[in-house]
Amino acid sequence: MLDSSASKKQAPPAQRGRNRGLHVEPMIGLEWSEALEQPNGATAASPAEARRAWVHRAPEAQVLALYRAASAAEPALPAPWWLRAVASGGLGSRREGFLIEDRVAKLLDARPGWVFVPWGVDGDSGYWEYMPSERMLAEPGMPTTLAHTDRHGGWIDVVRVHAGPAPAPTAVGGLADLRSNLSRLESLRP
Repeated sequence: MLDSSASKKQAPPAQRGRNRGLHVEPMIGLEWSEALEQPNGATAASPAEARRAWVHRAPEAQVLALYRAASAAEPALPAPWWLRAVASGGLGSRREGFLIEDRVAKLLDARPGWVFVPWGVDGDSGYWEYMPSERMLAEPGMPTTLAHTDRHGGWIDVVRVHAGPAPAPTAVGGLADLRSNLSRLESLRP
C-alpha cells in the first residue's frame, strides 16, 4: 500500500519555512562585507591597483544603492571615502574620487620616502606613509601618514609622525595645497 503523504507534492522551501514560523531576511551587513572584499592577488603598488572589490567595479548606481541600504542599518559602516563623499553629495561620482587618488599617487610616487600601503580601512584604496619621518621617534611608532577622507572638501588628511595615541589629522585643501606644502608636511615633528 502506498503512503499517501509521500505522494503529496511538497511546498517550496520558502513556503515550508513560513509554515513553521521561520522568516529569513537577507543580511545586508554580510552583503556589504562581500562588496568590500578584495580578491586574492598580488599586493597593490598604487591605489589604482587596489581597486579590485565589487564597490570599485560594479555599476555606480548599484554600489550607491547597496551602500545606502547597508548604512541605514549600520551608520558607522566601513566604506571607501569616495563613496561616503558621493552619497553625501560632496563628489559627483566614483570616478572623481579615483582621479583624486591617482593624482595624489602620481605626486607622492615622484617623491623619495613615500610608500603606498594597500591595506587600509575596509573598502578604501590604502594610504601613504612617509618612512623617513620614523627617524624622528625615540621609540616605535607611526610615520607621517596621508589618507583620503570625506570629512572635508580637500579630501586629504595627514597625521604627523607619532608614538602612542594618534594626533588629530591635519586637513589638506586638495592637490594644489598638498603640492605646495609637501616639504612642510614631510618635516612635521612628533
